[in-house]
Amino acid sequence: MSVIELRAPAPRPGVELVSLGEVMLRLDPGEGRIHTTREFRVWEGGGEYNVARGLRRVFGVPTAIATAIVDNPVGRLLEDLMLAGGVDLRYVRWVPFDGVGRRARVGLNFTERGFGVRGAVGCSDRANSAAAQMAPGDVDWERVFGADGVRWLHTGGIFAGLSDGTAALAREAMEAARRHGAIVSFDLNYRPSLWADHGGPAAAQALNRELAGLVDVMIGNEEDYTAALGFTVEGATGDFSQLDPAAYGAMLQRVQQAYPRARVLAVTLRAATTASRNDWGAVAVAGGETAVAATRHDLEILDRIGGGDSFASGLIYGLLAGETLERSLALGAAHGALAMTTPGDTSMATLAEVERVSRGGTARVRR
Repeated sequence: MSVIELRAPAPRPGVELVSLGEVMLRLDPGEGRIHTTREFRVWEGGGEYNVARGLRRVFGVPTAIATAIVDNPVGRLLEDLMLAGGVDLRYVRWVPFDGVGRRARVGLNFTERGFGVRGAVGCSDRANSAAAQMAPGDVDWERVFGADGVRWLHTGGIFAGLSDGTAALAREAMEAARRHGAIVSFDLNYRPSLWADHGGPAAAQALNRELAGLVDVMIGNEEDYTAALGFTVEGATGDFSQLDPAAYGAMLQRVQQAYPRARVLAVTLRAATTASRNDWGAVAVAGGETAVAATRHDLEILDRIGGGDSFASGLIYGLLAGETLERSLALGAAHGALAMTTPGDTSMATLAEVERVSRGGTARVRR
């Protein structure tokens, strides 16, 4: 039985889900370090965008991105990468380039994958990016949810935390989606670096609590619900070496009581033994039901960045397809696990692989 009721589709085929967020260039030193490498591999990525790309590239759901990009060769490189992912760019706002990037630029994200006892490291260079300067009025939401008939909006705490303008735009988008009967999903995605010079944890919680009342599907990891909303888990030690799914399920039930509009709440659970070996699981609640994805103990990780976003796209795919909560959660957990076996922020999995892994398939060679 489906746990999400979608409004009727648009009369003509079009975009099913739009993500609102920043898309950055990820500069990846591969097996090396940021401070010692002499070359980087370039990927595109962004918390909200990754969800749209996963839905389109892996699950075949038509998606779009609403964002702003500087119109220069670096921005067009970003466009080229996004076109390869199949995400519709009709809602991209192209910002004129001033010659050196004083007024707007493309955000950069330098990220090490980590290995063994060396954890992954992210170093952002994204201030004054075109997306960070977005504000209410920059996107025609009446076109998006009205004329184009988009049925799902996805955004999150990363985009909302970029600036006061992006926070206000996120609220505008969520309110417009609700007016038109579209589903709103929100990934809490707390990032300390975004808030360090912008009010700190208190400001992050104030904003996320304000936006949470507009959410239908709420997603986060084992830390996000505490950092972004202030909910704690009974018995949590802070090092996440022991993650009790039942305790996190009970916490999600409390969150749902506080935010009754949220019909589905999900949390990913990660205990990192090393950077390359994690325990990985997930819990979700809806309508009084709690679903638990089987924990994958000692999961081998190549690149953990984007695992949570791939979980979100798998979960949303299941909900869009009318699957049960348990099945949707299994698809999300499997897709997140697969995404962490390949480099880059975005998923290289196939739907057949996600289906197989979600049903307990093994990693035996297939010929």
